[in-house]
Amino acid sequence: MSSNKDLNPIPTITEIDRIAAIQDPIIRSLQITQCYHELSAALAERNGLSANWCTFATWASKQAGQTIRKEDLVRSLENILNTEPTVTQAVRNVVTTTHHIGGKHDLPGIDETVLDILNPFEAIDRASNAVGRGNKKVFEEIGREFARFFSTCLHSASYDADTIMRFCDELRPGDPPDGQHYLAQAFRRYYQSFFEGDAKKRTELILLANIEIGFHEQTRLQPEIAESLNASIIDPAHFMQSLIKAISPSRSWFSRILLTVSQLLGRLKTVDAAIDTLITTARQKARLVITEYLMTLNLPHERLRLGKDLTIGFPESLRELTNTDLRALLDRIDPTPNSLHETGAVGWANLPDRLHFIIDLFRCYQESKDLFDPPFTADQVTAIKNGHPPGGRL
Repeated sequence: MSSNKDLNPIPTITEIDRIAAIQDPIIRSLQITQCYHELSAALAERNGLSANWCTFATWASKQAGQTIRKEDLVRSLENILNTEPTVTQAVRNVVTTTHHIGGKHDLPGIDETVLDILNPFEAIDRASNAVGRGNKKVFEEIGREFARFFSTCLHSASYDADTIMRFCDELRPGDPPDGQHYLAQAFRRYYQSFFEGDAKKRTELILLANIEIGFHEQTRLQPEIAESLNASIIDPAHFMQSLIKAISPSRSWFSRILLTVSQLLGRLKTVDAAIDTLITTARQKARLVITEYLMTLNLPHERLRLGKDLTIGFPESLRELTNTDLRALLDRIDPTPNSLHETGAVGWANLPDRLHFIIDLFRCYQESKDLFDPPFTADQVTAIKNGHPPGGRL
């Protein structure tokens, strides 16, 4: 295998820390993706083209970057809110019921005003922020440990138990989210794989390490994933206050009087009901759009829907598993250890459901050489490393 060390030097701990400290979430996510690619290539230099955790992280991070940049998200949601019959009917109901509370009935384009107040795009902002924080959270922990592993273990000429023990001793004991036991286990597997002469045994060690890191990563990411999928639309009470201001004369004292009188007369009940229906409907549509983006993974030559069962099948080297630790782990966390049945994740915010898909994704695609393709063009990499948004399609 030819070396790319001159083009892509092995990332250092200092480089990981620098990238994690970047304040611009878009530039940071682009540099994280490129760094994962370089970490993946460094391990492949030692272990061959068998996809490691960083290989998969490259494409997951690139996909996350689209959500962070909100590419097409706003346009997709705007189109649904303007054309979906359930939403447009809910908007009309709100507009109609506002006549019960007086105010400016002749306000032009009140339906557009209702949508402006609803401002569902704040949900996309919140989802984008949650994904960005999750991307950073994983990189500054796991990416940093890969850099540390490479600096101490990558170039060992022979197996040295003391070397890998010293590395693992710096990791926290215990299970995730706080402990790093699975990371320690995974890096022991990677280190052992450097010196394993049997190709099948080496492949299974790498798969086991990938799954152990994936288990740790997904457990740690649970709060951010749940938050991104549950990014809510505007609070109904805040919506009501904004609506009152919009349909009444500009003097705030009149708005307060109008709201008080309407409450006393019981006229707000129908408005409240209409607003609740609108916000519930808009929230459902926003969640569908956001989920669609979060549950899509673009690989170099394939687009995966994470809610659909994987169909590629296991590679020959991983159809029958012999590693006892690997088999025991799959028996514990994979509902269908040797089948792709029901691998599609019904609920991405559900950790066991998500892990089921990811475990089989790792196993199915571990021997896919195209996963080592660069995620960006050479010109894009130059711009990204210089801290500038690159041109072209990302």
